[in-house]
Amino acid sequence: MSLKKIEKKILACKRLAPDDALALFQSDDIFTIGRLANIAAERKNGKNAYFIQNHHINPTNICINRCKFCAFSRSKGEKGAYELSIKEIINKLRAQMPVISSQKSVVRKKLQSLTPNPRSLFSEVHIVGGLHPDWPLEYYLEMLEKIKKKFPNIHIKAFTAVEIDYFSKISGLPLAETLLQLKNAGLDSMPGGGAEIFNARVRNRICPEKISGKKWLDVMEKAHGIGIKTNATMLYGHLETYGQRTEHMLKLRDLQDRTGGFQAFIPLAFHPMNTELGIRKKGVRGQGSGVSIGYTSGIDDLKTIAIARLFLDNFPHIKAYWIMLGEKIAQLALMFGADDLDGTIIEEKITHSAGALSGNAMTRVQLIHLIEKAGKIPVERDSFYRRI
Repeated sequence: MSLKKIEKKILACKRLAPDDALALFQSDDIFTIGRLANIAAERKNGKNAYFIQNHHINPTNICINRCKFCAFSRSKGEKGAYELSIKEIINKLRAQMPVISSQKSVVRKKLQSLTPNPRSLFSEVHIVGGLHPDWPLEYYLEMLEKIKKKFPNIHIKAFTAVEIDYFSKISGLPLAETLLQLKNAGLDSMPGGGAEIFNARVRNRICPEKISGKKWLDVMEKAHGIGIKTNATMLYGHLETYGQRTEHMLKLRDLQDRTGGFQAFIPLAFHPMNTELGIRKKGVRGQGSGVSIGYTSGIDDLKTIAIARLFLDNFPHIKAYWIMLGEKIAQLALMFGADDLDGTIIEEKITHSAGALSGNAMTRVQLIHLIEKAGKIPVERDSFYRRI
């Protein structure tokens, strides 16, 4: 299939239609797609490739839902179930960041230059977990307040739209009030998890107990409305079609047109190990066809990232989440439209429960090396993409 008409649109800075995105998915011309995505990425961010020093905390894997793609969740009392107290969360953060977060900036810079372990100087904590059946909203408010008190300079990116909706239900508060209370307690921004695939038919097959795609978008719109920036995700490589991927991104683009509240889009490659969807099935790729269940291919990963960069023209950043992609594909993605590798990601549990083969963390030096070898300029950032 010739991509000439689509290429002309991209070079003229014209918005792609859903049919254009679908044509790109169906095309085998990965090099042209990658070249065009790189052009689009460099228009927005030059040759910069961003990273952050961050720490993941998953407070509990106990969850009332049983999503079929999830290998992380457990029922209360089940083998492998755990729950962290707020004190344990604080201790985890303190172990990685002794004394530094509360120092004045000049002292912090000095400590950063002296420390033998630069990875410990993270600027963001990323908190997501299961929907615990017993924890009230007050537990999460106290968690935020105590983290802010102990580490006032740390940016707290926490709670998916699914968690926020759950907090609203267990507290009896409207979504907007729930979000406002969390923001006042210390919530700085939100991750993009829980979006999965918006298509109702597929969503009902892979996560029937989870909130609908419409509700996910509603939570994000309300968060943006009170000044909480968020990310957005798409889980691909399970039961969805290319058309459903396109439909998903179109809904994100439409919301971004209205609110401007999304900072980055993160395509998440499905990992099947230890999940109910972990059986490989035959499928034929193409319009309206299913996608084989199993690990995605490197070509599909790169194509999805590139098309996201071309189609989501109002998103500032496209993230290559190295935990899910692996270090080498994430590095290649920097030449296929991605401009962010995420970060050090200390102690990630959710993806590794489903068989991720990547490491559990990367150092600042390793991230810089990956970026430079891809011909990009490494930029350490804060949570709002400001240069550190």
